[in-house]
Amino acid sequence: MSGDAAPAPAPARPAAAPRFSAQARLAALQSDIMDLILDSNLAAGSPLPTEAELCAALGVGRNTLRESLKVLQALGVVEIRHGYGMFVAPTNFDALTAGLSFRGRLSLRQQGKEALELVDVRQTLESGLIGAAMTLMTPEHLARIEATVQEMESLADQGQALAAVDSEFHRQLFEPLGNELLTHLMSVFWDVYSRIHAEARVKVTSLHATARVHREIFDAVRAGDQALASVRLDRHFDGIREAIADLVSR
Repeated sequence: MSGDAAPAPAPARPAAAPRFSAQARLAALQSDIMDLILDSNLAAGSPLPTEAELCAALGVGRNTLRESLKVLQALGVVEIRHGYGMFVAPTNFDALTAGLSFRGRLSLRQQGKEALELVDVRQTLESGLIGAAMTLMTPEHLARIEATVQEMESLADQGQALAAVDSEFHRQLFEPLGNELLTHLMSVFWDVYSRIHAEARVKVTSLHATARVHREIFDAVRAGDQALASVRLDRHFDGIREAIADLVSR
């Protein structure tokens, strides 16, 4: 045997730092851009720093920055005006509306989970806010709502779909609040609900029942009975759940 000592094992190499995916890096950069907007106290419509300034401040390349800005534009955070620059986007719920509407409509082809969750949210909002809306209603406002109910009853007599006028009824109920987010959430729901009417065979008797429920809601609102109006709104949403369950079971 040789007297030479066996070579010492090579020192273990330090574990490589985890590599974040490109998607995760872009998400982090988007968050950094939003933090920069907030920390700079920029308001809607305010110009953003130039691309060169953002690249320097955030430590990223121009292409990476542009990719993140495109995502933020789609989300309604920034507005890119070619030839003018980049700005903090004005209040806009279109992206939220489109995303929620797609998920709700997609769920109608499966188990209806997201559509039913939309119903839960709408029911909670409407039942909870109807009292506040009623305190702000004027006689003129009540007259417009009643005219909508009368239109709904007429359409039911003709066997025509009620989704559009139903949507207008609920919009009018909460119009006094001036809550833009609530208005957009309601439009998301009715986009999904209109699909139910389009894809389901709605009986004339069901149309009359729907019109009657809305007449009862209006009667409670006109009488100033907030508790009864809330109860009758709940009953309306129970009927919508049944319509969704019937559609997805086919």
